[in-house]
Amino acid sequence: MEYESVDEINEDMQESNSESDEEDSMESNEAEEENEDQNNESRIYLPGKPLKTGEELIVDKTAYRMLHHAQSGAPCLSFDIILDELGNNREDYPLSMYLVAGTQAAKTHVNNLLVMKMKNLYGIKNDSDDESDDELDDKNDTNTPVMTVAPIKHQGCVNRIRHTKIGETTLAATWSELGRVHIWNLDKQLNALDNDELLRAYRKKSEKGDGGIKPMFSFKGHLSEGYGLDWCSTEIGMLASGDCKGNIHIWHLNNVNNSATWHVDQRPYNSHAPHSVEDIQWSPNEKYVLASCSVDKSIKIWDTRASPQSACMLTALGTHTADVNVISWNRKESQFLLSGGDDGLVCVWDLRQFGPNGSSPLAVFKQHTAPVTTVEWHPLEATVFASGGADDQIAQWDLSVETDESEETELGELKELPPQLLFIHQGQSDIKELHWHPQCPGTVISTAHSGFNVFRTISI
Repeated sequence: MEYESVDEINEDMQESNSESDEEDSMESNEAEEENEDQNNESRIYLPGKPLKTGEELIVDKTAYRMLHHAQSGAPCLSFDIILDELGNNREDYPLSMYLVAGTQAAKTHVNNLLVMKMKNLYGIKNDSDDESDDELDDKNDTNTPVMTVAPIKHQGCVNRIRHTKIGETTLAATWSELGRVHIWNLDKQLNALDNDELLRAYRKKSEKGDGGIKPMFSFKGHLSEGYGLDWCSTEIGMLASGDCKGNIHIWHLNNVNNSATWHVDQRPYNSHAPHSVEDIQWSPNEKYVLASCSVDKSIKIWDTRASPQSACMLTALGTHTADVNVISWNRKESQFLLSGGDDGLVCVWDLRQFGPNGSSPLAVFKQHTAPVTTVEWHPLEATVFASGGADDQIAQWDLSVETDESEETELGELKELPPQLLFIHQGQSDIKELHWHPQCPGTVISTAHSGFNVFRTISI
């Protein structure tokens, strides 16, 4: 794969306005344009609705505060946001952010980890903005969104990638399609992204080979490849990895002579076996508690202090009618869990209602028309979450919104939408993963076969 120092990142917006040069021409065509506007009246599009001949979808820029599109060569079907020192609660544009992603190239030996920096991510201008400002922006190259990349060679496609920090060191864990889980030190790449000279030297060395960059630790004890992977946020360096044979292994950090290494318990948690573990989430406030979901249509809660044979404490069954693909644990209200499945359902669970005889979800949403591939709670708003799927849509939700029977909408079909549905974002093909940026309120990054989107809607 080849990379440019300035990669393909463009605002996914185009404004097309045609104006007549002469005022009398405008007046003479006024009636004709009025009739044309009535015939070509813009309408809200609902996913799944077939388009008529001549109809096309155009993004409504007034619905976004920011919207950018980026390409990375081979698709990256998993990524994570790297926390930085640029500050929290960043709402002033332009924005900068750091990501780490893993490619799924057609050939096993050409895959990479991509340590990325996106900068100059400008917000969408209001109509009231000065035309002189627009002219200045066009002439000023520094206002162009830019993505720089420091690649690391990776053996096999990257099924999933997750980031953490140990002290001042930035790490990433990766699940390889070859059945191995690796841990990488990303400090060298992050330093290069902040220094043009270092980045040129790094890329030149990488193009000649792998630059001597190897994983700092690898585990080959899984019986197959997998997807479940998560760092514990309350115990430094603790990791859980789950494979397609239904086995979950717990990793513990060991510091030997000031060098990080890991002890991986060879005894697997295998209550899901032989069905694949699709996703794993550690509790945000209890370091021994873990959740997992599986092709067996269940969600399980584990206590890692118990022996593997008795560690599964709670199981939820019966709501999803197909594989449960993804889960997300609420960071603000830790009794709530999200799940998304191949059946297109998004379920909200209250863990306090889990019992030995199963559990019923608090809410079930059937907005998606294809498998749900990603769900995530907002990091700061306990009632807000987003979901995405193979139907090429990302939905933003707010559970605090209640049904108002007296409220009427202009379009009758909108009455069928759940009131908790705030926004539907489209424009990507086969969405795989999304994350809210914890330091940039309301900003969502998503990846799909067609590339990355970075956006913020007016709803959040």
